[in-house]
Amino acid sequence: MLTLPDSLRDAFKEPMGPVTTDADTLLAAAAETREEYGRPDAPVVAVGDVVTYHLREAGRVPDIALVDGKTEREAVRTEVSEALAAGREKRVTVENPAATLTVALLEALADALADPDPVTIEVDGEEDLAALPAILASPDGASVVYGQPGEGMVRVEVSPESRERARELFEGLDGDVDGAFDALGASSGSDSTEEEPR
Repeated sequence: MLTLPDSLRDAFKEPMGPVTTDADTLLAAAAETREEYGRPDAPVVAVGDVVTYHLREAGRVPDIALVDGKTEREAVRTEVSEALAAGREKRVTVENPAATLTVALLEALADALADPDPVTIEVDGEEDLAALPAILASPDGASVVYGQPGEGMVRVEVSPESRERARELFEGLDGDVDGAFDALGASSGSDSTEEEPR
């Protein structure tokens, strides 16, 4: 449905939030964000196998995890894949090629955000762009965490500001952007969260 044009590749390399290697610090910041927004149920969304692994090792099963069995295009270490496979949360499998966002991934993400229980989305392909729709569709106060190659984990505090930045990047992708917003269940306007309780 959407693909990453070469002209945007550099923009996607810039971290959208602070980078850390300490999962405990990251989770403490996520808890502060939930409290700040008065949203104790705001989800933690993990994009990537290694990020998901580190959060689980720190005692927090992400509300939504998107994994593809790879890190920096190489297979993840056995201890990571085994730890993730041992999780008991609901699992959904979708196809999503590299540098792409498919309807299947967007719809699975929207469904997972509506599910009160943790969901792991197993991606056949790559989940490299999934942080964007996760930021767009998550409520204020949520945290979207993804890996920054060679540096650590990036935590994006979901807010009107971060959602606007994600929207600008999302709208720069090639393909049916309006259809993608529909599949995600997110508004394409900048007022997408006006009706949400705070």
